[in-house]
Amino acid sequence: MARMVFCSKYKQELEGLDVPPYPGAKGVDIFNNVSKKAWQEWMAHQTMLINEKRLSVMDMGTKVYLTEQMTKFLAGDTYDQAEGYVPPSTSDNK
Repeated sequence: MARMVFCSKYKQELEGLDVPPYPGAKGVDIFNNVSKKAWQEWMAHQTMLINEKRLSVMDMGTKVYLTEQMTKFLAGDTYDQAEGYVPPSTSDNK
């Protein structure tokens, strides 16, 4: 049976992560309060931010920025969007 958590983003019981995704207290907090679904969505959004904003993950400022955005995203608060990103249209897949 899957481990369930009350997800801070979706405000409902959902399947939890298998292991903490971050080291330390932040990782434990995410493990205990974020669903697998919300974490997977954050990972996709983070990739979009890195690509669209041409961020360097080696830069400490980028790490701080992404941590701030992750906290907002997972809490269900307003977070930055990737400028210029247009999701693929379902009609384009015909």
